[in-house]
Amino acid sequence: MKFGVSTFVTDKGIAPDELGAALEERGFDSLFVTEHSHIPVSRDTPFPGGGELPEVYYRTFDPVVVLTAAAVATQRLRLGTGIALIPQRDPIVFAKEMASLDQVSGGRAVLGIGAGWNREEMRDHGTDPRTRMALMRERVLAMKELWTREQAEFHGKYVDFPPAYSWPKPLHPIPVLVGGWGPGTFDRVLEYGDGWFPYAANPEVLAAGIAELRERAGRRVPVVVHAAAPEPQAVVGLTEAGVDEITFNLPPAPRDETLRRLDRMAGLLD
Repeated sequence: MKFGVSTFVTDKGIAPDELGAALEERGFDSLFVTEHSHIPVSRDTPFPGGGELPEVYYRTFDPVVVLTAAAVATQRLRLGTGIALIPQRDPIVFAKEMASLDQVSGGRAVLGIGAGWNREEMRDHGTDPRTRMALMRERVLAMKELWTREQAEFHGKYVDFPPAYSWPKPLHPIPVLVGGWGPGTFDRVLEYGDGWFPYAANPEVLAAGIAELRERAGRRVPVVVHAAAPEPQAVVGLTEAGVDEITFNLPPAPRDETLRRLDRMAGLLD
């Protein structure tokens, strides 16, 4: 079993380089950071967690910047987006950013992806919420072309560009972890993903989903659980469910408070 953390990194919390170093010192395997480009003041989309939207959603740093800072301060920590909002990102620019992160980190980049929930936010990027899944598909496939071909091109309904040079290339194939657990999620994992990245759920329910996905794939599809409770029973249940990596939910907080929380979480790694 591997262990990491999922967190927001904000201007009110621990610095990203200090966070990365603290995780590596305590034996964690990965750092996954969330993103929101902005949060429109006037919103119609309800917060999935219920109640008012926490301010961390509009204070969070850009994930590539955070992960680059953490990369410089570490040697082995895997560095992931958790999740990158693909329908809000230009695929040519983002392919270069992720490949650059992979180069800077020595091949440690991981791309966790999702289509997003905040319809007002994605509309500000020119994205129609109704077609965001199809847009995400084409953008991920286009990024893979840019990462792997000397002269990359892509021709789809939403992404279309002629042969082009784009460097750097990643040092290794960047794993794409598909977030979510709704209609079509497993189809997306099997078509253009390298693993599944669900939120922590009831272990029995999650075990059934994992079994279904792996049966459809005919192989052991990697499963990384996002934002699990840092509790012994959660580790036991998720391990029995068949996950490959658990990322603990780490609330954003100043340095000293964060380090104390990481000390407590580190006790679960054994």
